[in-house]
Amino acid sequence: MLEILFGNQNTERILFTLLLSKKCYAKQLADRFEVAVFGVQTTLQKLERAGVLISFKEGNTRLFEFNPRYPFLLELKQLLKKAYEFLPEEIKIKYYEPITRKRPRRTGKPL
Repeated sequence: MLEILFGNQNTERILFTLLLSKKCYAKQLADRFEVAVFGVQTTLQKLERAGVLISFKEGNTRLFEFNPRYPFLLELKQLLKKAYEFLPEEIKIKYYEPITRKRPRRTGKPL
């Protein structure tokens, strides 16, 4: 929907994911959208250079989130929320709605 505006589909997917889950990392996105990690990393770096995202290391993983100092962050989030409303339900369910575990489980804990 917004890939024309943002330049590619990876950018749209990354921004929608960050809108809903606050943080993400390249491998997680590549697995979720079934694309190459390199393309996702390139897009994340481009957004970071533009000042839209910031990154930080947590262990060996580089996490990305919206830059709270980005001057148009409020407007960008409003645009993304409005665009998300118009996404087809099957895309929302397939890519954005599933709840994924964000913390590791304790060893030996029963399912």
